[in-house]
Amino acid sequence: MLSKKELQQILHEALNTGGDFAEIFIERSSVARIACEDNKIERIASGTDYGAGVRIICGEETSYACTSDVSFKALKEAADYASRSINGKAKKAKFELKPTLSNLNYPIKIRPDSVSTQEKVALVETANKVARSFGDKVKQVTVRYADSNQSVTIANSEGLYVEDNRIRTRFFINVIAGKDNILQTGYEGPGGSCGFELFEKYPAEEMARLSAERAIKMLDAPHAPAGKMPVILSSEAGGTMIHEACGHALEADFIKKGTSIFGNNIGKKVASELVTVIDDATLPGNFGTFRFDDEGTPSQKTVLIENGILKGFMSDRYNAKLLGFKPSGNGRRESFRHKPIPRMTNTFIQSGKTDPQEIVNSIKNGLLVKRMGGGEVNVTNGDFVFEVSEGYLVENGKVKNLVRGAILIGNGPEVLKIIDMVGNDIKFIPGVCGKYDHAPVSDGQPTIRIPEIVIGGR
Repeated sequence: MLSKKELQQILHEALNTGGDFAEIFIERSSVARIACEDNKIERIASGTDYGAGVRIICGEETSYACTSDVSFKALKEAADYASRSINGKAKKAKFELKPTLSNLNYPIKIRPDSVSTQEKVALVETANKVARSFGDKVKQVTVRYADSNQSVTIANSEGLYVEDNRIRTRFFINVIAGKDNILQTGYEGPGGSCGFELFEKYPAEEMARLSAERAIKMLDAPHAPAGKMPVILSSEAGGTMIHEACGHALEADFIKKGTSIFGNNIGKKVASELVTVIDDATLPGNFGTFRFDDEGTPSQKTVLIENGILKGFMSDRYNAKLLGFKPSGNGRRESFRHKPIPRMTNTFIQSGKTDPQEIVNSIKNGLLVKRMGGGEVNVTNGDFVFEVSEGYLVENGKVKNLVRGAILIGNGPEVLKIIDMVGNDIKFIPGVCGKYDHAPVSDGQPTIRIPEIVIGGR
C-alpha cells in the first residue's frame, strides 16, 4: 500500500510536462465465477486482479497509462510515460491529500468469500436440476454464478483521496425449451450490491422454476399481431427502455460530441409531465450502487428529467469541466486498464400514483410487456428496436393469452412524450452496460402506459 506522500510524488511527476490535472486509480478486484452447461459444471474460476492507472488532463487532451505493478517505482514510471504526450511547462501544484469519508453504509450480511466453492457449486447444480425436471421440452439450461469484491483507492492533484469497497453478487439462469422446431427461452438474472444473502430474496430453485415455466409456456403461444397499438410496460420489465432508448443520450460525452438528441435542451419539455427520470448511485442493494465513482466523486442522486422538463446530464469530471457542469458522480471504468467515462448507475422512471391494475383496465386492445429482450438503439436520434421476451394480449381491460415474437419499434424521446399513465410499483433489474467497456448497472421503472407504438409481429 502506497503512502499519501508517495502518491503525492507520483502526481507531481505526472504534472512535470504541463498537465492541468493528474489522477491515480488503484484497484484490487477478486472474482469467483461458476458456469453450468450441458448438465455439468463447465467452469469454476477465481482470481485477483491488481493494478493502477495514471491519468493526466491538459485542456481537452487526455493521456493515460496503466500497470499491473503498483509499486512506487512502477507508478512513477507510468506517470512519466503518460506525461510524455503533454507538451507544456512543468507545474508545481500545491496540494495535500486529505481523506474523504462517505456516510453511506451498505452492510454485507454474508460475504461471498466466506461461502465455500462447494456451496456455490451446489447452488448452481440445484438450479440446473430443478430447471431440467420440467421434462423433455427443456433442451438446454445455462446457469451462471458470479461474485466480486472490488477495492479502489483514488487520489488526484486537487488533494482528493478516497477509498471504496464494492461487493456484488449475481446469478443467471437461461432455459431453452423446444417443440416442433420451435425454440423459446426463459431467464432470470437477479443480482445486487450485496453478498450471498441475495439467495434469501431470490432462491435459486424459484429462479429455475420461473425460467423453465416461462420457456415452456412460450412454445404454445401464438405469434403477436403486428401494427400500432397501446402498450403497457410492466414494472417487471425493468427499465430497459429508459436505459437504452434514453439513458445513453443523457450522458455528457454524447452531449459534448453533439451526437445526443437531448443536447441544448436543458429547461425544455422533453417528456410527459408524468415522467421523472433519475440516476441514483446511492440506492442500497442495487447493482449500480457505490459510495464514490471511479474518479472519487461522491455518489449522488441526479435528476435528469423532472415532470417532463430536462434538468441535467450524467457527467464525469472531464466532460463536466468542458461543458461547465458539476460532476454528477457518473465517471466509471471497467477496471484500472480503462479511463473513466460518463456511465449510468441505477437509472429509473420515478413511481407515479396510479394502481397498475387501473392501467391494465384502461386498455381495450393492446399488449402487456412483462419481459424485455435484446435490442438496438441509435443514440443520435433515439430510434430503437426491442424484442419482447414475454408479452400478453390485453382485451377490454383483461390480460389474455401469451404471445411470442413481438418487437417494439419506436423512438425513445417520442415515447417519453406520450406516456400517459405511470404506476406506483417501481422495480429494478440488474445488468451490465456495454459502452466501450462494461459496468454494472440497474434499470427501473413502474408500470407505464404508452398509448400507441408500433409492434412488429405477424
